[in-house]
Amino acid sequence: MASSRVPQQLFLQGVAAVYLFAFASLYTQIPGLYGPEGILPARRTLRPQGKGLWQQLWETPTLLWEAPRLGLDTAQGLDLLTLLGTVLALGALLLNSLRHPFVYLLLWVAYLSAYQVGQVFLYFQWDSLLLETGFLAILVAPLRGPSKHKILQGRLAGALPHEDLPFWLVRWLLFRLMFASGVVKLTSRCPTWWGLTALTYHYETQCLPTPAAWFAHHLPVWLHKLSVVATFLIEIAVPPLFFAPIRRLRLTAFYAQALLQVLIIITGNYNFFNLLTLVLTTALLDDRHLSAEPGLRCHKKMPTSWPKALLTALSLLLELTVYGLLAYGTVYYFGLEVDWQQHIILSKTTFTFHQFSQWLKTVTLPTVWLGTASLAWELLVVLWRWIQVQGWSRKFSAGIQLSILGTATVALFLISLVPYSYVEPGTHGRLWTGAHRLFGSVEHLQLANSYGLFRRMTGVGGRPEVVLEGSYDGQHWTEIEFMYKPGNVSRPPPFLTPHQPRLDWQMWFAALGPHTHSPWFTGLVLRLLQGKEPVIRLVQSHVANYPFHERPPTYLRAQRYKYWFSKPEDQSRWWHRQWVEEFFPSVSLGDPTLETLLQQFGLKDKSPPRARSPSNGLAQTLNWVRTQLSPLEPPILLWGLFGAVVAIRVVQTLLAPRPLQSSKQTREEKRKQTSKKDSRAASEQGAPNSNSSDSWAPRRKK
Repeated sequence: MASSRVPQQLFLQGVAAVYLFAFASLYTQIPGLYGPEGILPARRTLRPQGKGLWQQLWETPTLLWEAPRLGLDTAQGLDLLTLLGTVLALGALLLNSLRHPFVYLLLWVAYLSAYQVGQVFLYFQWDSLLLETGFLAILVAPLRGPSKHKILQGRLAGALPHEDLPFWLVRWLLFRLMFASGVVKLTSRCPTWWGLTALTYHYETQCLPTPAAWFAHHLPVWLHKLSVVATFLIEIAVPPLFFAPIRRLRLTAFYAQALLQVLIIITGNYNFFNLLTLVLTTALLDDRHLSAEPGLRCHKKMPTSWPKALLTALSLLLELTVYGLLAYGTVYYFGLEVDWQQHIILSKTTFTFHQFSQWLKTVTLPTVWLGTASLAWELLVVLWRWIQVQGWSRKFSAGIQLSILGTATVALFLISLVPYSYVEPGTHGRLWTGAHRLFGSVEHLQLANSYGLFRRMTGVGGRPEVVLEGSYDGQHWTEIEFMYKPGNVSRPPPFLTPHQPRLDWQMWFAALGPHTHSPWFTGLVLRLLQGKEPVIRLVQSHVANYPFHERPPTYLRAQRYKYWFSKPEDQSRWWHRQWVEEFFPSVSLGDPTLETLLQQFGLKDKSPPRARSPSNGLAQTLNWVRTQLSPLEPPILLWGLFGAVVAIRVVQTLLAPRPLQSSKQTREEKRKQTSKKDSRAASEQGAPNSNSSDSWAPRRKK
């Protein structure tokens, strides 16, 4: 079993980077989303119920309960949390000493605190995924800083025996995420997934497409269908290889997952989600694949003993068999045929929903047992390494840490089985009742979640889009254009990753149904009628670009359109659209319709926010920081942070002291190998070479 210290460091750095993007992106949107003049003021979510502090923290685990003690309101407390989270994440990304469990615990607590008051704008699957991944980072992070050890039998001498155990949970999380995402596409009975035509709609109907999505949308239909087949292969058939005993199979699975995520990043603005998924794929790597150390990268010679040669041959045969089965299954179940006349590959689904449901019932429980067997093997390996630890005190210390981490790993695995089994109700009902009770007790902490992205393809008849319009007289209307979502048909789609404009995302969801299914939309209308600048900055970061920046509109309404990508021959436009219906009626401040909706959704301001002391130094500092950063557009701010990290890492690499002894060690290793060869040759001739062995012994001690 190869060590995974380098992948673990990559994982910890990746989690820190995602935290950095998530906190910084959220920080730029707090005033408009959660401020006193925001769409959904955060102060409404924290209402003391006369309960004790610890009971409040357990039921609603957020540090924002303590914001009043600092003289801050809830939104200002959220400002403080996101700023501290950004700084901590930046430190963990740049400094080895800050990749410590306590730092990752602070990051997790900060994001969980924000999640508790984030309401609908923070209820995305990737927010839950970040919380679950962030908690695993607490367990993966080493208590002591990374140190250089000699390589001994494929592992680093001096490494603790349990170091690789929590990292297994990352692989299990990646399996649950990908397998469930593939399965729900078929269990949803969505005709586009079953007909392999989903990608003919996906690129233009996804929330925030990139410019590359326009070009991908115009690819041939047969290639779209073949891409859907590849998606099913990568998301359903490949994930069990995450637990394969043959490392080349795991590496193949890694590159397949990485390819899928990179293609999604190119064609869609999914904020930090795909970056986080790429971070999870580090669990499929090992030091031998990544490290440049000669002791890890060198290729072993072919085994000379017949048992080892037989094992190598059987491993190669098993690997080829797996590839063959994947290829045969793909061709058989998706009816792949080559049309030599048109030079295309034809595909179609050859199985029924009933057959797939029966297959899912058959394999879901075995995948649970597969995870159990893999975890049991990891535990056995860790116990074997612990037995080999030398020294009573060191073995005792390692045993204590192993007991704690081993218990936590098993408990988290049991908890995760409950949301994972949602993909197949029969398996869910057969789970151990203790796992259900354990999951129920910690469900609000987001330690394990169910996943299933792109369950159904929306916008098959055209992409629904809500367009806001304002007017001063109720007769002449002006469209209010958002920075990121489609509106102006001549404007190209933006590239925003890793920023997530959460209002634009919710506008996409709102367009899928009536406005009453999105109560927050009424709050948006109210704030725009009031001319609240924090909300206007969510629509246009430069207020001067907002059509009603001088005076708020007297009337507001919303229309529903359907959008399609333009044809290749239309060079002047990226979209074309068609009006469908009125989405939100024309209202003004004090309008009975608006007042009724505000009252119905609990959005009416019953009491003004409590005034805070203007002399509060912390509040003044937070206001000053926001004043300095507000002129920057959020994507530019995030890309600037990323550029600063890259520049600092380059400088760190250039200024890092290089080991002076490396060349001497290389020459010494060559002398050792020469001495060993001479010694072996002398022993074969019957004349022991005592001089060479004596001269080699003290070097080995060094």
